[in-house]
Amino acid sequence: MVDRALVVGLGSIGARHLRLMREALPKADIRVLRHSGCDGPIEHADGCFDTLHDACGFAPELAVIASPAPFHLASAKALADAGAHLLVEKPISHRVEGVAELVGFCKAQGRVLHVGYNLRFLETLQYFRTALRDRAIGPIHAVRCEIGQYLPDWRPAADYRDTVSARKELGGGVLLELSHELDLLRWLFGTPIWLSAWTGRQGALEIDVEDSAMLQMEFDAGTVAQVGIDFLRRDTTRVCTAIGAEGSLRWDAIAGRVDLFTPETKEWVELQTRQDHRDASFRAQIGSWLGAIKNGKADTIAAKGEDGLAVMRMIEAARRSDADEGRRISLEAGTCL
Repeated sequence: MVDRALVVGLGSIGARHLRLMREALPKADIRVLRHSGCDGPIEHADGCFDTLHDACGFAPELAVIASPAPFHLASAKALADAGAHLLVEKPISHRVEGVAELVGFCKAQGRVLHVGYNLRFLETLQYFRTALRDRAIGPIHAVRCEIGQYLPDWRPAADYRDTVSARKELGGGVLLELSHELDLLRWLFGTPIWLSAWTGRQGALEIDVEDSAMLQMEFDAGTVAQVGIDFLRRDTTRVCTAIGAEGSLRWDAIAGRVDLFTPETKEWVELQTRQDHRDASFRAQIGSWLGAIKNGKADTIAAKGEDGLAVMRMIEAARRSDADEGRRISLEAGTCL
């Protein structure tokens, strides 16, 4: 039984977490930490704090960190020290420095640290992963992933120029904001051993961060991947295609579908279709986190602190590669190959 819970940040993702936390913990005292101030009652919350010190004094048993990425580590460390288990929204931070220390601290203190890569809970992605592991297309040679959506369309009620995604000081840019792809590639294909990247601003958006990135990498099993990420695409896309010795397997998150191409059929055949409600993966994520806390089994959590750290190391490698004209960066050594 959880008596006290906290949600840090009340932007669109923080509000979603607060609503779903209230659904999961109807009797708990759930409060919000909002540095912009506490003006009036907040739906689904029992109260509000405007300082981290006061929020720690509340001694929450668990906390969701949904503030902008540059503020994640300070809040997470203080709240873990105050006794809270943590669900930290992706990415775990805006840079790699300090992440390993948080992961180590939570492990030493017995805190369950989950990173909010909720795509892992989509049924179609889980089906895709199982089919790959069942060798539906034989050994996997290569992977192609594309994700793109026009940034002004993300949150139509807000000026995109004021959002976290558009601002460097708040942890914006495609590498951080669309890091789901980096996490799911590790989850699907194993440990990346090197990475090369180009990043830049290709469009006319009024932002001070990269709007596009192209990455290449190789995994420890020998599979190579190419990933294209952008804030520019008008036809919203999130597709991952695995190319194997005996066919191809494609996951289309927008369509909610997994398709298979084989030499026998010589056409794409639908294997699974499911259009989940947008809350479904977030609800499953919270349920998994609460279950790990209840059972005292931090290692059962889907996306651990170590996974968040691994993604940040990939992002850091991408930044270094881009700065060095796209040279390969070893993810083991952190140096150019």
